[in-house]
Amino acid sequence: MIRRLAIAAALIALEIFSFGTVAVAADAPSGKAANLATAIFAGGCFWCTESDFEKLPGVTGAESGYTAGKTVNPTYEQVSAGGTGHTEAVRVTYDPSKVSYTQLIEYFWHNVDPTAKDRQFCDNGNQYRSGIYWQNESERKIAEGSRDALLASGKFKEIHTEIIAASKFYPAEEYHQDYYKKNPIRYNYYRHGCGRDARLEALWGKK
Repeated sequence: MIRRLAIAAALIALEIFSFGTVAVAADAPSGKAANLATAIFAGGCFWCTESDFEKLPGVTGAESGYTAGKTVNPTYEQVSAGGTGHTEAVRVTYDPSKVSYTQLIEYFWHNVDPTAKDRQFCDNGNQYRSGIYWQNESERKIAEGSRDALLASGKFKEIHTEIIAASKFYPAEEYHQDYYKKNPIRYNYYRHGCGRDARLEALWGKK
């Protein structure tokens, strides 16, 4: 398994050619405003999943974290080593008047490999499994219906993305938040090296 931080460390020397890291504060996933809602997804590397969702119009922010496991207040080191039951995930904050939960689900599918079990792209282990974590019955029906329609289409024979009730979401450490903005060289090197976009194009076609 390619270790993200090891790859990133190998690029420190390259940063002398950059303009330095971009100091961007992580968006707060308030979800408290009457016009905002949250949704929780896992798509492998949370740096990439966060980056993808923050490009979607109607999404006001995404926060990297851990969910669906048993360890209380897990650290990145614990989760990445395996054994906590948690998967890397993102909590997406969005405006339902601009993007619906159904559209979020459709966008999610096109940014993961649903055929992969207990891994995503170059990251192996159930801590990188894909998942949709519904927070109410409406979300459950939409998520399961979307999965069933995808299977019925014949595009995939199997889908290993778990769809289960949301449990406690633990925000990841601050240095993981908006990593793609703070460390663009390291992030882009990792994403390319992991083969994420090449695999997505093979599965779903060009965006």
